[in-house]
Amino acid sequence: MPEYEPLASSTLSEGQLPAVLGECRNATFSVARHGRLRVCGEPRHGRLLFAHGAGAGMDSPFMRQFVTALASYGVQTLSFDFAYMQQIQETGKRRPPPKMDVLVDELRRWQALIQSAVAEPLWLGGKSMGGRVASLLAAQQPVDGLMIAGYPFHPPRRPEKLRLAHWPQVSCPALIIQGERDPFGTRHEVETYTLPPNARLVWLADGDHDFVPRRASGMNQQILIDEAAHYAASFVRVESRNP
Repeated sequence: MPEYEPLASSTLSEGQLPAVLGECRNATFSVARHGRLRVCGEPRHGRLLFAHGAGAGMDSPFMRQFVTALASYGVQTLSFDFAYMQQIQETGKRRPPPKMDVLVDELRRWQALIQSAVAEPLWLGGKSMGGRVASLLAAQQPVDGLMIAGYPFHPPRRPEKLRLAHWPQVSCPALIIQGERDPFGTRHEVETYTLPPNARLVWLADGDHDFVPRRASGMNQQILIDEAAHYAASFVRVESRNP
């Protein structure tokens, strides 16, 4: 994986962001009133603002592997930490995420910040909870597209608690990449659900919620992450050409 070099300057103002995004390819820096932002890759085929899951921030192994794989296929990925995760990192004390509407508003601010700094389309997405937050935002306002890694269709072992009520209001192109054994929605379960026609599901053979297959499958997590990134980059490229 590439090293993400911190920029030499101190915290950037929002006004400095357009120039920085135009030049940076693999860098991590802080933006005033928002927090750290990581930029990975060049936007040859698209640009994605990608939110982390509930239990681990943008520095987690999965997030770093996945955004690096996406970048290798030409999708520039921008990742960040929600405010509660920033507090966890500062204090060392675990805490649960806030309510969904708080996270949606936070992602909305990040989207507005990045969109004001770039002229090209900005896709939204995330890992698990981050993907759910992105889909909720897409149900409330126009979004160029969604790319979700491991959507939490329901809490583990509680399949009756579905998180699909907002999906009829999602009108943008949407891709959900799901492991077949994901406890937040297995293939057997999800294939009985109704999603809007603009939403596409891609299944990773034998993968769990973190795209980890069983050893007997003959595969490993990196293989499935690379497969997922290839699907995602192809979807972003095709849908960006067909608005």
